[in-house]
Amino acid sequence: MEQMLENVYWGNTIHDYGIAAIIIVGGIILLRLFRNRLLNRLKAWTSKTETTIDDYLVEGLEKFALPILNYAILYWGLHYLSLSEKVSRVVSIVTSVVIVYFVIRIILTIIRKSLESYVLKQENGEYKLKQITGIMIVINIAVWALGFVFLFDNLGYDVTAIITGLGIGGIAIALAAQNILGDLFNYFVIFFDRPFEVGDFIVVDDKRGTVDFIGIKTTRIKSISGEQIVISNSNLTSSRLHNFRRLEQRRAIFSIGVVYGTPLEKLKKIPSLITQIVESEPLTTPDRVHFATYGEFSLNFEVVFFVQSADYTQYMDIIQDVNYRIYEAFEQEGVSFAYPTQTVHLHQHK
Repeated sequence: MEQMLENVYWGNTIHDYGIAAIIIVGGIILLRLFRNRLLNRLKAWTSKTETTIDDYLVEGLEKFALPILNYAILYWGLHYLSLSEKVSRVVSIVTSVVIVYFVIRIILTIIRKSLESYVLKQENGEYKLKQITGIMIVINIAVWALGFVFLFDNLGYDVTAIITGLGIGGIAIALAAQNILGDLFNYFVIFFDRPFEVGDFIVVDDKRGTVDFIGIKTTRIKSISGEQIVISNSNLTSSRLHNFRRLEQRRAIFSIGVVYGTPLEKLKKIPSLITQIVESEPLTTPDRVHFATYGEFSLNFEVVFFVQSADYTQYMDIIQDVNYRIYEAFEQEGVSFAYPTQTVHLHQHK
């Protein structure tokens, strides 16, 4: 039996192959037991805690640490054997690929989790998570490209020519697609600077509507009349943009004209009368009411007050109610509204 175990095949004895198999199989079994028992208990424990850091750690342990340990066990078992130069080269290449792959995955996961944490702290954060997809596409391309360059360098290839080619090609692509790259850059500006967000009502030049989607190149707005407006991100960030979502109050200003011949006592009562009407309305703050000007056919009063609401419909409802009550109060006081009139004087010639 001992003599059979000492038989040599491809540079190793059967005894060596057996130990290598025990290392690989035994290590994998131990990891399976750890995952099925201890890891499940860790998941149950972290689900009961308030912090999310331990959840990320357990998730990272399952997604990255266990696969890396599985390969480490396989690598350890194989290196117990005496490998030929060709096989050792293959194992070395595979190891480099595995290391670069998992390092890239870990970096991308950390970046994504950081962005998710950043977004979730904002208002309506869960809805904004969709915007991360566009950013992660660009980050994925950049990180994987750097990862491949690093891998080729470790494998002994001359990456100078590759980097030079990428640089020349990058300049050519940048010149050919500068508008696309400009929109992409402005997408990052919109994401981090947040001049507007999905759901905001904005006005850009003569276009107005609710932001429906923010993409890598364009932003889509649903207009008041119902159609979809598509505007490039570069145009949005370079335009004067009005965001009414962040409007905390609206200013109401209008004029009222009464007829010439209105008694002075009634004219003096009009400012306090209108102020009382405005004060009695909910969500309103009076600013001023003045006898402002002598018009061509009316005595003009200027009314200014604030409505503490960003809702335009509610704002107009309050304006309407104030107008109704002013009309009613003028009827009770016997004050007449002015309207364009013209007096014609006739002279009889003898």
